[in-house]
Amino acid sequence: MKYNNIKNGDLVFVTAQKENLSGAINRVTQKNASDNYDHIGIIEKNKNTIFVLHAAPKGGSQKESLQSFIKTQSEGNAEIYLYRLKPEFQYSIPEAIKKANSLLGKPYNFNYILNDESLYCSDFIERIFRNNHIFELKPMTFINPKTGKTDDFWLKFYQEKNLEVPEGKMGCNPNGLAGSEKLLKIRKLN
Repeated sequence: MKYNNIKNGDLVFVTAQKENLSGAINRVTQKNASDNYDHIGIIEKNKNTIFVLHAAPKGGSQKESLQSFIKTQSEGNAEIYLYRLKPEFQYSIPEAIKKANSLLGKPYNFNYILNDESLYCSDFIERIFRNNHIFELKPMTFINPKTGKTDDFWLKFYQEKNLEVPEGKMGCNPNGLAGSEKLLKIRKLN
């Protein structure tokens, strides 16, 4: 696989599966038929290596080689797409990469309710660009658009944690970030 046109600060989006947590994320956040993502990371290029910095359930906030990231994410037949900030927003990348590296080692946020102690994938990305207002937090929804009611997966998910569904609380998700007017979709990576 050729990675010669990947740039520092590019974003990688992983397509969602139909079932389990991945399907539940996508059901309540998908904005259009062509974008259905459940994971996101940012590229950091060094002299000889390309890394993905991201927050994942296994390992929390981490730096992983692009090859390893693609291998892990592709196991469930997921596709990975490369996005790039439009030229007028590229200035924000050095600060974002620096901030991303400072967040490495933080645990994964399994509740998907924003806090400063743990991070989920899109929270990690929004947060590293926050000082430059590249992405924005929006009220979260857990309502299945087909039923108009809270998605069954999320009802059970939060009941098991003894938490209320955080409907309307501020947050972000991969589909919301992919829909940003500040990004260009470049190509499929795998």
